[in-house]
Amino acid sequence: MERYLLQRRELLAALLGGAAVAALPAPARAAGCGEWPEWRAFVRRHVERDGRVVDFANRDLRSTSEGQSYGLFFALVDNDAILFERILAWTRRNLCAGRADLNLPAWLWGQAGDGSWRVLDGNSAADGELWIAYALAEAGRLWKRPGFVEAARQILALMRTAEVAELPGFGPMLLPGTQGFVRKDRWILNPCYLPLFVLRRFAALDPKGPWARIAERSVELQRLASPAGFAPDWIAWNGRAFVVDPEKGASGSYDAIRTYLWAGMADAADPLRARLLQALSGPLGMLRAQGAFAEKIDTRNGVGHGTPPPGFAAALLPYLSALGATAQLRAQARLVPASGAAADALPYYDRCLVLFGKGWLDGRFRFSADGRLLPAWSTQCSASR
Repeated sequence: MERYLLQRRELLAALLGGAAVAALPAPARAAGCGEWPEWRAFVRRHVERDGRVVDFANRDLRSTSEGQSYGLFFALVDNDAILFERILAWTRRNLCAGRADLNLPAWLWGQAGDGSWRVLDGNSAADGELWIAYALAEAGRLWKRPGFVEAARQILALMRTAEVAELPGFGPMLLPGTQGFVRKDRWILNPCYLPLFVLRRFAALDPKGPWARIAERSVELQRLASPAGFAPDWIAWNGRAFVVDPEKGASGSYDAIRTYLWAGMADAADPLRARLLQALSGPLGMLRAQGAFAEKIDTRNGVGHGTPPPGFAAALLPYLSALGATAQLRAQARLVPASGAAADALPYYDRCLVLFGKGWLDGRFRFSADGRLLPAWSTQCSASR
């Protein structure tokens, strides 16, 4: 791992002209206990003492299953078992009604109009429980906590029952939640809810489940749903083809940006990665042609508008690295504030994208071809299990 990090620093020095090297952990520290300033800043701002992850951008001061799941993942990457357990306990108590073995987490909790604090929407969100299950499985493996692995399997069993649908003419697919996504004439899907490496890990964790097949079909979904190379936020299957959902539209923006992020973080040895990146060629083409990305993109024709937030640039870093786009990687890295007032002013979602994108580029974690998490603090352990 140390030799890898040295090579990584040399590569980034060449890519960024030395500008980003100061932000990278020293090899010896990164391999064990290096400080992660972006995560520490996130915890100070967004994680309460009881483990609730707060998004202050909304009046209801909400917490979501997504936010809790990301908190679990980053705590694991930071090797902070105490914080991990606090976040997990809050999630189970408040989003799962105290029975995580029976209930998928509600996606939205916050302050209601009457001033009370409670679940505001009891529907599930597949991306939240997907990352919760993944964090539990990998925490159980890396920290040798078999109870966490069993809890992950319980979540997968609930997801299989409530959120996996067989799309006629296409195959099994993960629905975005338990309610509201199956209509008389279509199935509504979210492409960013399908990180390839997570599905690979689920296939090993639950070999009798649909996860290997969903992983394969997810890449075909990305190809068919992205005619101009840009992922949509939402897409619908009508039984014959993927079509624009009349309620969601054809835009690719705040959800879709994660599709490129997950694709870029897939291991080069995964046999589906090349096809996945080829299907998502739009962002690189736009950056080469225009020198800038867009906040919102019409995925039917690839026309974008609006200035994207800094988190978008961070999310594109693994994607551009995977494609070997040196100049574009350098330009996007310069848009990500590393410290100071600009970094402190980033809202919840931008900070999450920075933690994923820049954290990956800095070598704090990787995913193996079979989906295992390889954190810098325990690469030797995780690579041998």
